[in-house]
Amino acid sequence: MTFRKPTVVLLASIVLFEGDEASIAADVAPSGLYEMRTETGMPNLEDNLHYAVVRERRCLNPQELSGAFWMTGHVSLQDCTLVRTGQTDDASTYALKCEGGHGTSGQARWQLGPDAIVGTLDVRLGGKNMTFFQRITARPVGRCP
Repeated sequence: MTFRKPTVVLLASIVLFEGDEASIAADVAPSGLYEMRTETGMPNLEDNLHYAVVRERRCLNPQELSGAFWMTGHVSLQDCTLVRTGQTDDASTYALKCEGGHGTSGQARWQLGPDAIVGTLDVRLGGKNMTFFQRITARPVGRCP
């Protein structure tokens, strides 16, 4: 019984801290419509296939950046998720956690600012010695429709 009360207090502190992180991200980079430029680089492929750029307009919530990289929806990463590992006033870091035991690993880092949000995902596919990256540069252009 003496150990339950400190545990409850600690959990309450963690929840408050996570809430503060989300409000920091919202203050630095607000939710809204963003002009996004996504670069995908795969150095192991032939020269004409190893680099691609996609441009789009998309609604983004800076508090939920773990889902912004479209490559995480690819079948090769279907059992992987980005888990937040750190937050500062102007940056968020994530680790790629995979369940399949195939050795895929990676990390993502977001720089948050009022004029742009820039994120880079670096992935190493396990067992294949292949790497790729995605870099998103998102600039706010207005409110979401």
